[in-house]
Amino acid sequence: MPGSHVIVKTKDGTQILTVPEDKDIPDNLDEDIVVLKQPVDGIYLVSSAVMDMFRELGALDCIQFSGQKAENWYIDEAKEAMEQGKMLYAGKYSSPDYELLVSKKCSLAIENSMILHSPDVKEMLEDFDIPVIIEYSSYETDPLGRLEWVKFYGALFDAEDAAEQLFASETAKTADVLNEAPTGKTVAFFYVTTNGGVNVRKSGDYVSKMIELAGGTCITFDDSDEENALSTMTIQMETFYEQAKDADYIIYNSTIDSELTSVSELLQKNALFADFKAVKEGHVYGTGKNMFQETTGYGTMIADMHAIFTGQEIKSDYFYKLTEE
Repeated sequence: MPGSHVIVKTKDGTQILTVPEDKDIPDNLDEDIVVLKQPVDGIYLVSSAVMDMFRELGALDCIQFSGQKAENWYIDEAKEAMEQGKMLYAGKYSSPDYELLVSKKCSLAIENSMILHSPDVKEMLEDFDIPVIIEYSSYETDPLGRLEWVKFYGALFDAEDAAEQLFASETAKTADVLNEAPTGKTVAFFYVTTNGGVNVRKSGDYVSKMIELAGGTCITFDDSDEENALSTMTIQMETFYEQAKDADYIIYNSTIDSELTSVSELLQKNALFADFKAVKEGHVYGTGKNMFQETTGYGTMIADMHAIFTGQEIKSDYFYKLTEE
């Protein structure tokens, strides 16, 4: 309830208590509880997946430090804040600028699970009295489960109503799509690496799930029964060709690689793409650079994918059709 004390708990057992500005911090709290006195500011945000949620909740001003440089943000408001000096680059997760964070009175670090590979960094931040929250949205294989993390941040920043409304409005965009039968269309989602390999999504990855929810079948290359079938893998072009040449649709992941605009640019990556069914039929699409940072747009992305797989013309913020030349 807005204006009340709220306690939330993350996957690793961390408990966070938010205390409204006009309320007192309770006595005799467990020393392991992270106490956030509102209004919260001076946040060091390392997890790029969270920035869009802060923007949508109107809480971007709470973030003073970024784990990304300005040129790596595809969220305009974050990029502008850094260019204007309102948000400062404080180093990536494995090498934060401790001196900057301490001197500017950083109040909280929000990390993703990569920090688990650098436990000494987490310990050092806490030694400087900077509490650390690890957000685990990347563990969600369902894109709408990832989107639901906006409610976590709504609870932290006294924006629960806004978070509920955002989640409801975004998931509503998928309601009709989820009630339709699968399209029967197969989809290859990938990019070509600098050494000529092909990076593809694994079967348990949320992008594969997004394609499935949109009515398509994502072509994957791992064992779907694999216990940790998450994220991506890189395979040889020959293997990709054998299994994906008859895909009905190609979606090229321009978020990681350069943003392709034409099929001819794709053919420059490898001439074998000329043999692909999707290329011959003109069903080749690319992703915008913003796709992986705008995490509150998953409902829109699913609806846009469904439009693609059903042969509709799209006007999307996340996908575009490659031209022939």
